[in-house]
Amino acid sequence: MKTDIEIAYEAQPKPIEEIAAKLGIKDIYRYGDLVAKVNPVFKPKAKVVLVTAINPTPAGEGKSTVSIGLADGMNRIGKKTALALREPSLGPVFGMKGGATGGGMAQILPMDDINLHFTGDLHAITAANNLLCAMIDNSLYFGNPLKIAKVTFNRCMDCNDRALRSIVVNAGSGARDDGFNITAASEVMATLCLAADFDDLKVRLGRIIIGYDYDGKPVTAADLDANNAMAVLLKDAAKPNLVQTLEGTPAFVHGGPFANIAHGCNSVIATKTAASYADYVVTEAGFGADLGAEKFYDIKCRMSGIVPSATVIVATVRALKYGGNGELGKGMGNLIKHIENIKNVFGQNVVVAVNRFTDDTQAEIDEVRSAVKAVGAEAVLCECWAKGGAGAEELAAAVVKAASGKAKLDFTYADSDTVVEKVQKVATRIYGAKNVVWTAKAKKNLEKMLPLGVDKLPVCIAKTQYSLSDDPKKLGRPEGFDITVRDVQYRAGAGFVVAVAGDILLMPGLPKKPNAVGMDIDGETGRITGLF
Repeated sequence: MKTDIEIAYEAQPKPIEEIAAKLGIKDIYRYGDLVAKVNPVFKPKAKVVLVTAINPTPAGEGKSTVSIGLADGMNRIGKKTALALREPSLGPVFGMKGGATGGGMAQILPMDDINLHFTGDLHAITAANNLLCAMIDNSLYFGNPLKIAKVTFNRCMDCNDRALRSIVVNAGSGARDDGFNITAASEVMATLCLAADFDDLKVRLGRIIIGYDYDGKPVTAADLDANNAMAVLLKDAAKPNLVQTLEGTPAFVHGGPFANIAHGCNSVIATKTAASYADYVVTEAGFGADLGAEKFYDIKCRMSGIVPSATVIVATVRALKYGGNGELGKGMGNLIKHIENIKNVFGQNVVVAVNRFTDDTQAEIDEVRSAVKAVGAEAVLCECWAKGGAGAEELAAAVVKAASGKAKLDFTYADSDTVVEKVQKVATRIYGAKNVVWTAKAKKNLEKMLPLGVDKLPVCIAKTQYSLSDDPKKLGRPEGFDITVRDVQYRAGAGFVVAVAGDILLMPGLPKKPNAVGMDIDGETGRITGLF
C-alpha cells in the first residue's frame, strides 16, 4: 500500500470552484487552485451526524478517516453530504500522532497544505493571542494603570515544545513567570470555534480574562482595549475553509481545539455554514466519546443550538485489544460504555463503525458485532481506508437510517446545576467514576470565580484521552475510581469553566523520535516525503 502522501500526490482533484458549485456556493476567496475561504451562512437545514470513537491508542483509531469515508459513502448512495472537520495542529503533525486529513483512500486534499500552514488560520490565532500578551506586558511597563497583580493568560505557539512550558519574561527588570500553551489549547482558539458569528467573536475576545487586580477582580482583554485589534488579525481566520476529499466531497475544515485540554470540535460557524448548503453534514469530535463527544453535546450543541440526528462510534480491534491488555473480549467494555452513554445519557441513535485494519480477522470483527448487538446497537464494517467511499456504503446506509427520525439531544447536566454538580455528573454518568475529589487549590480557585457567575456555564474537563478515568494506565472500562480535580480555570471568552483532572499539560512535548525526523522535501518538485 502506498503512503498517504503518495496517494494524495497521485490524485486528480477538481478546481475548488467546481467543489463550491456542488453546494451552490458562488462567492469564494481562492487560496490557490484547491483551497478557498467562504463567507459564513447561517441557515442550517442539514441533518448533522457526529463521528466519535472509543478511547484510542497513542496512534489514534482513524476517526478522521472514517468521517471522510462516511461522507464519500453517503454521496455515493445519493445523499448530498459535506464534511465539517477540524484543522490539524503542527504539534501532532511533527510530534507523534500525525495529521488530521484522514488516510489511505479516505483523505481530504491537498493533504500536505492542510497539515502544514493551510490558510494561516492557526498562525492568525497565535498572533492574536500573542498580541494580547504583548499588550498585557506593555500595560505593566507603562505604570500598570489597570493595577494588574497577577497575569493568568499565556503566550502560545503551534508546536510541541516542553521547554516553553515555564519561562521568565522581561528578565532583568520587572521579571515575571510566564509560559506557552500550544495554539490548539489557547482560549483564542476555543473562543473562535464557539463564536456564533464575527460580531459575537469580538465580544467574546473582550471577555477573555488576562489576570486579576490587587482587589482580586478580573482584568479582561476589553479592559486593555485589545479585543478589536485581535479581531482584526482574525478577520480571515473567522471564515471557513473549503477543500475536497479524494472523491470530490466538499469539506469545510475550520478551527482545531484539542479535546483533552480544550473542547475538541470544529467551529460553530463552519458547521452551520456546511449545514446551510448540504442535506447531511458529517462532523467529528476529538479523541474518545468521553471527551470530544461529551463536549460536542454539552458545550458546542448547548451553545449553538445544533442537534445531531445520529452519532457514529469508531472502534478498532487494535484499540479494544489495547484496552483489554491484549484480549479483545476484556477490552469490549470500553465500547459498550460509550454506546450506553450516547444512547442513554444523550438520547442519540448510535451506529458503531468497525474501522478495519489489514491484520484484523473475520472472527474478531464478528465478536465485536455480536457484543454491540447484545446492547441494542448495530456495528457495521468500514473499509474506507482501503476502498474509499465504496468501503463505507454499508455504513452510510446505516447512518442515513439512524438519522431518519426527528433529531433529539439530551444533556449530561442542566444549566441550573452548579459547577461542582456538573463535574460530578460528567464524572459519574459519562466516565463511570465513583466520586469526584477536589484539591484545596481547585476549591479555592472555584470559590474565587463563583461571584463571576461561572455556575451558569458548561464545564470542560481536561483529562487523559487514553482512559475513561483520569489515569492513562486504567484502560478498558475501569470501575470504583475517583476523578481528582486539581485546578479550575475560567475561560470567559469561550464561555466555559475548565476543570483540570489528572496530569494534563497545555504544552505537549515531542516524543523521543518525533515524526519530524523522517520528513524531507524535494527542492525541485516541492514534494514532501515522510508526511504520513
